[in-house]
Amino acid sequence: MIGLGTWKFNVDTMFYKGEALLTISDEEGNYGVNCELKEMDLGMQIVSINEENGDTLSGTATISLLKGKEVDFTVTFADEAANGLLKVPFIGKIKLKDGQRA
Repeated sequence: MIGLGTWKFNVDTMFYKGEALLTISDEEGNYGVNCELKEMDLGMQIVSINEENGDTLSGTATISLLKGKEVDFTVTFADEAANGLLKVPFIGKIKLKDGQRA
């Protein structure tokens, strides 16, 4: 499993500017993922998650703020660094930048 642990990312959009914490866990051989923003509860539920190229996790999730819509995500890990991208309906692409272990 790749990317296990808690990662801190910088997020800078017109809707939110600050830190996002992404926690990736091993739940009996399956990935558990939780994303937190200090100012709001996302109510995130993973729909699907896949490993790619031995260094990337990608998949889809739902969040309580966008009922009935799915968010696509990709996070690539390199040693102690990570970067990602979210594709959020009605908002567009959101970069997760400068990721490091929290």
